[in-house]
Amino acid sequence: MIGLIQGQVHHLMAPTVVVMTTAGVGYEIEMPLNAFCQVQLNQSVTLWTHFLVREDAQLLFGFLSHSDREVFRLLLKVNGVGAKMALAMMSTVTVQELHQFVMNNDELALTRIPGVGKKTAQRLIVELKDKIKHLGDTSGFAPSLPLATDSGNEGIIIAEVEAGLIALGYRDKEAQAAIKLAKSAIDSPLTIQNLLKASLKNLAMN
Repeated sequence: MIGLIQGQVHHLMAPTVVVMTTAGVGYEIEMPLNAFCQVQLNQSVTLWTHFLVREDAQLLFGFLSHSDREVFRLLLKVNGVGAKMALAMMSTVTVQELHQFVMNNDELALTRIPGVGKKTAQRLIVELKDKIKHLGDTSGFAPSLPLATDSGNEGIIIAEVEAGLIALGYRDKEAQAAIKLAKSAIDSPLTIQNLLKASLKNLAMN
């Protein structure tokens, strides 16, 4: 079981990072997009990981705090929720928002998450309510870090952000519309991080 990885960010392609350890091993790790937005190329990172073995693949999911990883694992225990949906949830809403939606029986807010229908929203509320009461305390979760400022080719940035959103379950047209709106509202130099953050904000409002 791989529980923790420390190293340098060698490559970024939303929502995946490649972390190179001091032993010279590069680990490909999928992250929630809001966490992905907080890392940058060549940065030293410590990621709490969840290792998932399937018939066709071995996957690593990374989180900026132990508590965030535990929330991911709680989501995986809900009937009908797989890794892709759990990652989409943690990319679209914060842990504190998830806590609020579940505790307030807010099915509508949960169904705005890609891939979450009414039945899944109901299961999330029923199966998680007793398990996530403590999530109202935000002290154990990863703090917000400064966003990366490295800019690059605009076409590449847009393509990577779109690929990241589609990987989370958003439809092509949804992703493209959110990116277009986000891009028009960004005054600073365009980066993967600021475009992802603004696009997710637009999608959450729909």
